[in-house]
Amino acid sequence: MTNSKTFLQFDASRVPSPCFVVDEVVVENNLKVLDYVQQQSGARILLALKAFSMFSLAPLVGKYLYGTCASGLHEARLGHEAFKSGKAGKGEVHTFSAAYSEQDLTEILKISDHVVFNSFGQWQRFQPLIQAAKQQRPQLEFGLRVNPLHSEGAEPIYDPCAPGSRLGIPYPEFKDKSLEGITGIHFHTLCEQNFEPLARTLDEVEKHFSEILPKLKWVNFGGGHHISKPEYNIEGLIKRIKAFQAKYDVQVYLEPGEAIAIHSGVLVSEVLDLTFNAMNLAIMDSSATCHMPDTIEMPYRADILGAGQANEYAHTYRLGGQTCLAGDVMGDYSFKTALKVGQRLMFDDMAHYTMVKTSTFNGIGLPAIAIWNSNTDELKVVKSFGYQDFKQRLS
Repeated sequence: MTNSKTFLQFDASRVPSPCFVVDEVVVENNLKVLDYVQQQSGARILLALKAFSMFSLAPLVGKYLYGTCASGLHEARLGHEAFKSGKAGKGEVHTFSAAYSEQDLTEILKISDHVVFNSFGQWQRFQPLIQAAKQQRPQLEFGLRVNPLHSEGAEPIYDPCAPGSRLGIPYPEFKDKSLEGITGIHFHTLCEQNFEPLARTLDEVEKHFSEILPKLKWVNFGGGHHISKPEYNIEGLIKRIKAFQAKYDVQVYLEPGEAIAIHSGVLVSEVLDLTFNAMNLAIMDSSATCHMPDTIEMPYRADILGAGQANEYAHTYRLGGQTCLAGDVMGDYSFKTALKVGQRLMFDDMAHYTMVKTSTFNGIGLPAIAIWNSNTDELKVVKSFGYQDFKQRLS
Protein backbone atom coordinates (compact mmCIF):
# COMPACT_ATOMS: atom_id res chain seq x y z
CA MET A 1 0.00 0.00 0.00
CA THR A 2 1.19 3.52 -0.75
CA ASN A 3 1.72 5.42 2.49
CA SER A 4 0.73 9.01 3.21
CA LYS A 5 4.34 10.04 2.66
CA THR A 6 3.91 13.67 3.65
CA PHE A 7 3.19 12.58 7.23
CA LEU A 8 6.64 11.05 7.59
CA GLN A 9 7.75 14.63 8.32
CA PHE A 10 4.85 15.44 10.68
CA ASP A 11 5.50 15.76 14.41
CA ALA A 12 2.61 13.88 16.05
CA SER A 13 3.22 15.61 19.38
CA ARG A 14 1.84 18.86 17.91
CA VAL A 15 -1.79 17.71 18.20
CA PRO A 16 -3.89 16.30 21.04
CA SER A 17 -4.29 12.53 21.07
CA PRO A 18 -6.20 10.88 19.62
CA CYS A 19 -6.56 13.17 16.61
CA PHE A 20 -7.39 12.90 12.94
CA VAL A 21 -4.94 15.04 10.96
CA VAL A 22 -5.76 15.82 7.32
CA ASP A 23 -3.19 17.23 4.91
CA GLU A 24 -5.04 19.76 2.78
CA VAL A 25 -2.25 19.64 0.18
CA VAL A 26 -2.93 15.97 -0.51
CA VAL A 27 -6.68 16.61 -0.65
CA GLU A 28 -6.12 19.34 -3.22
CA ASN A 29 -3.82 17.13 -5.27
CA ASN A 30 -6.52 14.45 -5.32
CA LEU A 31 -9.08 17.07 -6.37
CA LYS A 32 -6.83 18.18 -9.21
CA VAL A 33 -6.75 14.63 -10.55
CA LEU A 34 -10.54 14.48 -10.44
CA ASP A 35 -10.80 17.87 -12.10
CA TYR A 36 -8.56 16.64 -14.92
CA VAL A 37 -11.07 13.83 -15.51
CA GLN A 38 -13.88 16.39 -15.59
CA GLN A 39 -12.09 18.67 -18.03
CA GLN A 40 -11.07 15.88 -20.39
CA SER A 41 -14.30 13.87 -20.31
CA GLY A 42 -17.08 16.38 -19.68
CA ALA A 43 -18.30 14.40 -16.65
CA ARG A 44 -19.31 16.09 -13.42
CA ILE A 45 -17.85 14.78 -10.18
CA LEU A 46 -19.48 15.05 -6.76
CA LEU A 47 -18.04 14.49 -3.29
CA ALA A 48 -19.70 11.56 -1.52
CA LEU A 49 -20.37 12.97 1.93
CA LYS A 50 -20.86 9.46 3.34
CA ALA A 51 -17.11 8.98 2.89
CA PHE A 52 -15.70 12.42 3.68
CA SER A 53 -17.85 15.17 5.15
CA MET A 54 -15.15 17.49 6.52
CA PHE A 55 -16.92 20.77 5.82
CA SER A 56 -13.90 22.80 6.96
CA LEU A 57 -12.48 21.94 3.54
CA ALA A 58 -15.71 22.76 1.65
CA PRO A 59 -14.24 25.89 0.00
CA LEU A 60 -11.35 23.81 -1.34
CA VAL A 61 -13.68 21.09 -2.63
CA GLY A 62 -15.88 23.72 -4.28
CA LYS A 63 -12.96 25.00 -6.35
CA TYR A 64 -12.77 21.69 -8.19
CA LEU A 65 -15.98 19.64 -7.94
CA TYR A 66 -19.59 20.31 -8.93
CA GLY A 67 -21.16 19.51 -5.61
CA THR A 68 -21.99 16.71 -3.20
CA CYS A 69 -24.06 13.56 -3.02
CA ALA A 70 -26.02 12.64 0.08
CA SER A 71 -27.54 9.49 1.54
CA GLY A 72 -30.33 11.24 3.41
CA LEU A 73 -31.62 14.47 4.87
CA HIS A 74 -28.74 15.38 7.18
CA GLU A 75 -26.06 14.93 4.51
CA ALA A 76 -28.24 16.81 2.03
CA ARG A 77 -28.49 19.69 4.51
CA LEU A 78 -24.74 19.68 5.01
CA GLY A 79 -24.17 19.75 1.26
CA HIS A 80 -26.70 22.55 0.82
CA GLU A 81 -25.46 24.66 3.74
CA ALA A 82 -21.70 24.09 3.80
CA PHE A 83 -20.77 23.14 0.22
CA LYS A 84 -22.56 26.00 -1.50
CA SER A 85 -19.83 26.69 -4.04
CA GLY A 86 -18.99 24.50 -7.03
CA LYS A 87 -17.61 24.63 -10.53
CA ALA A 88 -21.04 25.52 -11.92
CA GLY A 89 -21.27 28.52 -9.59
CA LYS A 90 -23.31 26.61 -7.04
CA GLY A 91 -22.71 23.27 -5.37
CA GLU A 92 -25.18 20.72 -6.68
CA VAL A 93 -26.82 18.41 -4.12
CA HIS A 94 -27.76 14.91 -5.25
CA THR A 95 -29.63 12.69 -2.78
CA PHE A 96 -30.26 8.97 -2.79
CA SER A 97 -31.67 6.85 0.03
CA ALA A 98 -32.71 3.22 0.20
CA ALA A 99 -36.07 4.59 1.39
CA TYR A 100 -37.42 8.00 2.38
CA SER A 101 -39.78 8.91 5.16
CA GLU A 102 -42.41 11.45 4.14
CA GLN A 103 -41.04 13.91 6.67
CA ASP A 104 -37.45 13.66 5.38
CA LEU A 105 -38.40 13.70 1.72
CA THR A 106 -40.43 16.88 2.19
CA GLU A 107 -37.27 18.66 3.33
CA ILE A 108 -34.96 16.93 0.85
CA LEU A 109 -37.10 18.15 -2.06
CA LYS A 110 -36.50 21.74 -0.96
CA ILE A 111 -32.68 21.57 -1.06
CA SER A 112 -31.64 18.85 -3.52
CA ASP A 113 -31.03 19.20 -7.25
CA HIS A 114 -31.33 15.49 -8.06
CA VAL A 115 -33.44 13.11 -5.96
CA VAL A 116 -32.99 9.42 -6.71
CA PHE A 117 -35.47 6.73 -5.65
CA ASN A 118 -34.72 3.11 -4.83
CA SER A 119 -38.08 1.64 -5.86
CA PHE A 120 -41.02 2.26 -8.14
CA GLY A 121 -43.20 1.97 -5.03
CA GLN A 122 -41.75 5.06 -3.35
CA TRP A 123 -41.60 6.96 -6.65
CA GLN A 124 -45.35 6.41 -7.10
CA ARG A 125 -46.31 6.80 -3.45
CA PHE A 126 -44.74 10.23 -3.12
CA GLN A 127 -46.06 11.68 -6.40
CA PRO A 128 -48.14 14.38 -4.64
CA LEU A 129 -45.02 15.61 -2.82
CA ILE A 130 -42.92 15.31 -5.96
CA GLN A 131 -45.34 17.24 -8.15
CA ALA A 132 -45.72 19.99 -5.57
CA ALA A 133 -41.95 20.31 -5.27
CA LYS A 134 -41.58 20.37 -9.06
CA GLN A 135 -44.02 23.28 -9.26
CA GLN A 136 -41.99 25.22 -6.72
CA ARG A 137 -38.63 24.26 -8.24
CA PRO A 138 -38.99 23.37 -11.94
CA GLN A 139 -35.27 22.62 -12.20
CA LEU A 140 -35.60 19.65 -9.83
CA GLU A 141 -34.51 16.35 -11.43
CA PHE A 142 -35.60 12.82 -10.49
CA GLY A 143 -33.92 9.49 -11.04
CA LEU A 144 -34.05 5.81 -10.17
CA ARG A 145 -31.23 3.67 -8.82
CA VAL A 146 -30.82 0.57 -10.96
CA ASN A 147 -29.27 -2.77 -10.09
CA PRO A 148 -27.52 -4.32 -13.11
CA LEU A 149 -27.20 -7.60 -11.17
CA HIS A 150 -23.49 -7.63 -11.91
CA SER A 151 -21.19 -8.04 -8.91
CA GLU A 152 -17.68 -6.63 -8.84
CA GLY A 153 -17.29 -6.39 -5.07
CA ALA A 154 -14.74 -8.59 -3.33
CA GLU A 155 -16.46 -8.25 0.06
CA PRO A 156 -20.17 -9.18 0.31
CA ILE A 157 -20.79 -6.47 2.91
CA TYR A 158 -19.83 -3.87 0.28
CA ASP A 159 -21.47 -5.52 -2.75
CA PRO A 160 -24.69 -3.69 -3.73
CA CYS A 161 -25.35 -6.29 -6.43
CA ALA A 162 -25.17 -9.36 -4.22
CA PRO A 163 -28.21 -11.69 -4.36
CA GLY A 164 -31.01 -10.25 -2.25
CA SER A 165 -29.51 -6.77 -2.18
CA ARG A 166 -31.95 -4.04 -1.16
CA LEU A 167 -30.04 -1.44 -3.21
CA GLY A 168 -31.22 -0.56 -6.69
CA ILE A 169 -34.07 -1.76 -8.88
CA PRO A 170 -33.17 -4.98 -10.77
CA TYR A 171 -33.48 -4.48 -14.49
CA PRO A 172 -36.32 -7.06 -14.95
CA GLU A 173 -38.51 -4.83 -12.75
CA PHE A 174 -38.44 -2.08 -15.40
CA LYS A 175 -40.59 -4.09 -17.80
CA ASP A 176 -43.82 -2.24 -18.61
CA LYS A 177 -43.07 0.51 -16.04
CA SER A 178 -43.71 4.15 -16.90
CA LEU A 179 -40.67 6.43 -16.63
CA GLU A 180 -42.61 9.65 -16.97
CA GLY A 181 -40.89 12.29 -14.87
CA ILE A 182 -37.63 10.32 -14.62
CA THR A 183 -34.68 12.12 -16.20
CA GLY A 184 -31.80 9.90 -15.11
CA ILE A 185 -30.61 6.65 -13.60
CA HIS A 186 -28.01 5.94 -10.95
CA PHE A 187 -26.00 2.79 -10.35
CA HIS A 188 -23.37 1.99 -7.77
CA THR A 189 -21.50 -1.32 -7.89
CA LEU A 190 -17.90 -0.60 -6.88
CA CYS A 191 -15.84 -0.29 -3.71
CA GLU A 192 -12.36 1.25 -3.98
CA GLN A 193 -11.78 -0.26 -7.42
CA ASN A 194 -10.01 0.52 -10.68
CA PHE A 195 -11.51 1.34 -14.06
CA GLU A 196 -11.84 -2.20 -15.39
CA PRO A 197 -14.67 -3.24 -12.99
CA LEU A 198 -16.52 -0.07 -14.00
CA ALA A 199 -16.06 -0.91 -17.68
CA ARG A 200 -17.54 -4.37 -17.16
CA THR A 201 -20.44 -2.91 -15.18
CA LEU A 202 -21.12 -0.36 -17.91
CA ASP A 203 -21.29 -3.17 -20.46
CA GLU A 204 -24.08 -4.73 -18.39
CA VAL A 205 -25.87 -1.41 -17.91
CA GLU A 206 -25.81 -0.70 -21.63
CA LYS A 207 -27.02 -4.21 -22.43
CA HIS A 208 -29.95 -4.25 -20.03
CA PHE A 209 -31.04 -0.60 -20.22
CA SER A 210 -30.47 0.03 -23.93
CA GLU A 211 -34.07 1.16 -24.46
CA ILE A 212 -34.01 3.56 -21.53
CA LEU A 213 -30.64 5.27 -21.92
CA PRO A 214 -31.46 7.33 -25.06
CA LYS A 215 -34.46 8.85 -23.24
CA LEU A 216 -32.43 10.20 -20.30
CA LYS A 217 -30.66 13.50 -19.54
CA TRP A 218 -28.08 12.12 -17.12
CA VAL A 219 -26.55 8.90 -15.82
CA ASN A 220 -24.80 8.71 -12.45
CA PHE A 221 -22.01 6.09 -12.31
CA GLY A 222 -22.04 6.15 -8.50
CA GLY A 223 -18.94 5.84 -6.34
CA GLY A 224 -16.18 3.41 -5.48
CA HIS A 225 -13.85 4.78 -8.17
CA HIS A 226 -10.23 4.95 -6.95
CA ILE A 227 -9.43 7.59 -9.54
CA SER A 228 -6.70 9.33 -7.56
CA LYS A 229 -4.66 6.17 -6.94
CA PRO A 230 -1.49 6.22 -9.07
CA GLU A 231 -2.32 2.96 -10.87
CA TYR A 232 -5.87 3.97 -11.86
CA ASN A 233 -6.50 3.87 -15.62
CA ILE A 234 -7.55 7.51 -15.91
CA GLU A 235 -7.29 7.70 -19.69
CA GLY A 236 -9.45 4.61 -20.04
CA LEU A 237 -12.08 6.21 -17.83
CA ILE A 238 -12.03 9.45 -19.81
CA LYS A 239 -12.37 7.63 -23.12
CA ARG A 240 -15.30 5.55 -21.89
CA ILE A 241 -17.14 8.52 -20.41
CA LYS A 242 -16.77 10.53 -23.61
CA ALA A 243 -18.04 7.64 -25.71
CA PHE A 244 -20.97 7.01 -23.35
CA GLN A 245 -22.03 10.66 -23.30
CA ALA A 246 -21.79 10.95 -27.08
CA LYS A 247 -23.71 7.73 -27.71
CA TYR A 248 -26.66 8.54 -25.46
CA ASP A 249 -26.47 12.36 -25.30
CA VAL A 250 -26.44 12.35 -21.50
CA GLN A 251 -24.51 14.08 -18.74
CA VAL A 252 -22.40 11.61 -16.76
CA TYR A 253 -21.89 12.07 -13.02
CA LEU A 254 -19.47 10.28 -10.73
CA GLU A 255 -19.58 10.47 -6.94
CA PRO A 256 -16.37 9.12 -5.42
CA GLY A 257 -15.61 9.49 -1.74
CA GLU A 258 -12.30 7.84 -0.99
CA ALA A 259 -10.74 9.31 -4.15
CA ILE A 260 -11.01 12.80 -2.65
CA ALA A 261 -9.36 11.92 0.65
CA ILE A 262 -7.21 8.86 -0.06
CA HIS A 263 -3.86 9.01 1.78
CA SER A 264 -4.65 12.53 2.99
CA GLY A 265 -5.06 11.80 6.69
CA VAL A 266 -3.77 9.90 9.69
CA LEU A 267 -5.09 9.04 13.13
CA VAL A 268 -2.60 10.05 15.79
CA SER A 269 -2.74 7.74 18.80
CA GLU A 270 -0.75 7.46 22.02
CA VAL A 271 0.52 4.38 23.88
CA LEU A 272 -1.14 4.34 27.32
CA ASP A 273 0.20 1.06 28.68
CA LEU A 274 2.45 -1.87 27.80
CA THR A 275 1.54 -5.34 29.10
CA PHE A 276 2.23 -8.98 28.29
CA ASN A 277 -0.01 -12.03 27.78
CA ALA A 278 1.65 -14.62 25.56
CA MET A 279 2.98 -11.68 23.58
CA ASN A 280 3.73 -7.98 23.97
CA LEU A 281 0.57 -5.87 24.18
CA ALA A 282 0.11 -2.11 23.79
CA ILE A 283 -3.04 -0.32 24.93
CA MET A 284 -3.73 2.82 22.86
CA ASP A 285 -5.87 5.88 23.57
CA SER A 286 -7.65 5.20 20.28
CA SER A 287 -10.00 2.31 19.56
CA ALA A 288 -10.63 0.08 16.59
CA THR A 289 -14.25 -0.24 17.69
CA CYS A 290 -14.89 3.47 18.24
CA HIS A 291 -12.45 5.19 15.89
CA MET A 292 -11.63 2.69 13.12
CA PRO A 293 -14.72 0.46 12.81
CA ASP A 294 -13.97 -0.42 9.18
CA THR A 295 -10.94 -2.39 10.37
CA ILE A 296 -13.39 -4.71 12.14
CA GLU A 297 -16.26 -4.60 9.64
CA MET A 298 -14.21 -5.22 6.49
CA PRO A 299 -11.99 -6.47 8.15
CA TYR A 300 -8.56 -5.05 7.32
CA ARG A 301 -5.37 -4.06 9.10
CA ALA A 302 -4.55 -0.35 8.96
CA ASP A 303 -0.93 0.56 8.29
CA ILE A 304 1.09 2.47 10.88
CA LEU A 305 3.73 4.84 9.54
CA GLY A 306 7.15 3.44 10.37
CA ALA A 307 5.85 0.04 11.51
CA GLY A 308 6.05 -3.35 9.83
CA GLN A 309 4.20 -6.64 9.78
CA ALA A 310 4.39 -8.87 12.85
CA ASN A 311 7.99 -10.04 13.39
CA GLU A 312 9.29 -7.99 10.47
CA TYR A 313 11.28 -5.87 12.94
CA ALA A 314 12.74 -6.68 16.35
CA HIS A 315 9.80 -5.66 18.55
CA THR A 316 6.28 -6.96 17.87
CA TYR A 317 3.15 -5.82 19.73
CA ARG A 318 -0.55 -6.44 19.51
CA LEU A 319 -2.22 -3.02 19.60
CA GLY A 320 -5.64 -2.65 21.17
CA GLY A 321 -8.05 -0.01 22.36
CA GLN A 322 -9.44 1.03 25.73
CA THR A 323 -12.93 -0.49 25.43
CA CYS A 324 -14.29 -3.61 27.11
CA LEU A 325 -14.73 -5.37 23.74
CA ALA A 326 -12.21 -8.22 23.58
CA GLY A 327 -11.99 -7.75 19.83
CA ASP A 328 -11.06 -4.07 20.06
CA VAL A 329 -7.73 -4.83 18.40
CA MET A 330 -5.98 -2.93 15.60
CA GLY A 331 -3.58 -5.78 14.80
CA ASP A 332 -0.04 -7.01 15.29
CA TYR A 333 2.74 -4.61 14.37
CA SER A 334 6.51 -4.65 14.66
CA PHE A 335 8.86 -1.75 15.37
CA LYS A 336 12.61 -1.28 15.08
CA THR A 337 12.78 -0.05 18.68
CA ALA A 338 10.68 -0.95 21.70
CA LEU A 339 7.54 1.10 22.27
CA LYS A 340 7.33 3.42 25.25
CA VAL A 341 4.35 4.70 27.24
CA GLY A 342 3.47 8.14 25.89
CA GLN A 343 4.81 7.40 22.41
CA ARG A 344 2.72 8.65 19.49
CA LEU A 345 1.86 6.43 16.50
CA MET A 346 0.11 7.40 13.26
CA PHE A 347 -2.40 5.06 11.62
CA ASP A 348 -2.33 5.69 7.88
CA ASP A 349 -5.14 6.61 5.45
CA MET A 350 -7.75 7.40 8.08
CA ALA A 351 -9.51 10.38 6.45
CA HIS A 352 -12.10 8.66 4.25
CA TYR A 353 -14.94 6.66 5.83
CA THR A 354 -13.09 6.35 9.16
CA MET A 355 -13.95 9.82 10.50
CA VAL A 356 -17.62 9.57 9.57
CA LYS A 357 -18.06 6.22 11.37
CA THR A 358 -16.67 7.08 14.79
CA SER A 359 -18.71 6.34 17.92
CA THR A 360 -18.55 6.90 21.67
CA PHE A 361 -19.07 3.28 22.77
CA ASN A 362 -17.92 2.85 26.38
CA GLY A 363 -17.87 6.63 26.67
CA ILE A 364 -14.60 6.72 24.74
CA GLY A 365 -13.88 10.26 23.56
CA LEU A 366 -13.94 11.13 19.90
CA PRO A 367 -10.62 12.09 18.27
CA ALA A 368 -9.97 15.78 17.64
CA ILE A 369 -9.74 16.91 14.01
CA ALA A 370 -6.87 18.98 12.63
CA ILE A 371 -5.89 20.38 9.23
CA TRP A 372 -2.23 20.44 8.29
CA ASN A 373 -0.57 21.99 5.26
CA SER A 374 2.49 19.94 4.34
CA ASN A 375 3.84 22.77 2.17
CA THR A 376 3.70 25.56 4.75
CA ASP A 377 3.63 23.37 7.91
CA GLU A 378 0.64 25.39 9.11
CA LEU A 379 -1.48 23.40 11.55
CA LYS A 380 -4.86 24.13 13.12
CA VAL A 381 -7.11 22.00 15.29
CA VAL A 382 -10.57 22.65 13.86
CA LYS A 383 -12.62 20.47 16.19
CA SER A 384 -12.28 19.04 19.68
CA PHE A 385 -14.76 16.79 21.47
CA GLY A 386 -15.59 16.21 25.12
CA TYR A 387 -18.12 14.89 27.59
CA GLN A 388 -21.01 16.95 26.22
CA ASP A 389 -20.63 15.34 22.79
CA PHE A 390 -21.06 11.95 24.45
CA LYS A 391 -23.90 13.09 26.70
CA GLN A 392 -25.93 14.87 24.01
CA ARG A 393 -26.29 11.64 22.02
CA LEU A 394 -28.14 10.07 24.95
CA SER A 395 -31.11 10.93 27.11
